[in-house]
Amino acid sequence: MENPLLKQLKKRRIELGLKQNDMMMRVGVSRQQYQRLESKGNPRLDTLELVAKGLNSELMLIPKEKLNAVIAVIENVESDIAPGRKTSSQAMASKKKNLSDDPWQNLLEEDQ
Repeated sequence: MENPLLKQLKKRRIELGLKQNDMMMRVGVSRQQYQRLESKGNPRLDTLELVAKGLNSELMLIPKEKLNAVIAVIENVESDIAPGRKTSSQAMASKKKNLSDDPWQNLLEEDQ
């Protein structure tokens, strides 16, 4: 059975259009090391943090009781943004970080 975290790393890398070899420059590990990590690794926390940074992502510990709410927020944001259609939230997001760069932005903060 494939590790869900490693599956997410691979999915994120592919979403960014990156090859395993590209991770050498972003993370500082060889393609072989990264391939091993992505396929069957058991990375240390500091390695995960480094890989997350290389994938323009953040590691986050989500309490189980909040997991469904986090998933709902992400799904709602993704469904609100249709190709070619600008929303008011997109206009605000363009002033801030891109949601794909920081999907957790303002999740736990009050509306600003």
